[in-house]
Amino acid sequence: MKQLILICAFIAIAGTAQAECYADYKAKRDNPLQLQYGVAKVSDGACSKQKAARELAPRLRAAGWTLLTVVSTFGPEGLAQRKASAGPFFLRY
Repeated sequence: MKQLILICAFIAIAGTAQAECYADYKAKRDNPLQLQYGVAKVSDGACSKQKAARELAPRLRAAGWTLLTVVSTFGPEGLAQRKASAGPFFLRY
């Protein structure tokens, strides 16, 4: 019985641990118009498009960019396929 309780407790704790989260996004800068596609790490609690947008917008704004949209959120398994497309904006903000 003790073992069953310990196993259940371990599963519950492991289930609440969240993996790393990333978001790919599109942003712009005016005068002259510049567009950017990038990938950024967001906090585990912001692993939805809406929450990632709230977290990313101020970071980008501080660098003179306006967030247009969060394309998607994903785990570390999606980093490699997006690295070339993001270029210098890969994990920059």
